[in-house]
Amino acid sequence: MLEALAAELERPRELSPRVLNYIEGNYSVEHDAVGAFLTEELPKLEDYEIDLILSPVFTPKLADQAVFAELLGPDSVPRDEWPALVQQLAQRPTRAELMTLEGKAHPVRLREVTIERYVHRLRLEAKIPNAIFNLLERCTAMEDRPLLKAIARRTIWDDAGRRGILERFLMAAADRGNCTLDDTLDLLNLMENRKPSDVENLLADIPRWQADLRKQVEVASGGKPFFNEDVRLMHGGARDQRPQADSRASAKENELVFLGRLKELLA
Repeated sequence: MLEALAAELERPRELSPRVLNYIEGNYSVEHDAVGAFLTEELPKLEDYEIDLILSPVFTPKLADQAVFAELLGPDSVPRDEWPALVQQLAQRPTRAELMTLEGKAHPVRLREVTIERYVHRLRLEAKIPNAIFNLLERCTAMEDRPLLKAIARRTIWDDAGRRGILERFLMAAADRGNCTLDDTLDLLNLMENRKPSDVENLLADIPRWQADLRKQVEVASGGKPFFNEDVRLMHGGARDQRPQADSRASAKENELVFLGRLKELLA
């Protein structure tokens, strides 16, 4: 685990325009001098300042969590082991490779505040119940499994009722031979945004959500939405290729289509 954490923390990370603008604006640094600031001035700052600068770079996304979800499988790393991991990584030392826009890497020794942010947001404490883990291993494409396992470790499933939604969804999708990463991501987004409490609550709410989405799509698309899946795919599917005026409704339209599939799966 220690080596895997070090490898991920030390891989090259590009600084976004947001981070660069923050450095330039708050520390009066010229654009060409950001690299020197990172290697010479950043180590002199207080922990809270470093966290403000580097938090967008070292806050794990789902893809980061997937690396460790695949490594851990159904198991977890207890929280009481995290402080030792953070301390060991800081003492190695662990050096990040921060990339500025011109593509140059700047080595920066990471402090505990940054390492802790990363480690504490990887969902290392989560476990995947055996029933769900076995479904993911049996019914999904191998290349999708790390991300699917990361999805299964998200906080939203800590509640038993909500975890039941995921298990029923995976079982139904497996029975149909149609357990896809895209649909599971759509389910995660729905759960984290709408937070239904269990399968019964979810099925009861879907018709209301569908009605609301139809109205929103109609307003956004000027009264000319399409609801047919075949037509949606003709226009590029998730990457809607219709004119901009029509594509404003595509995200809600895709959610509407997914809700229809989900209702059918869980019914």
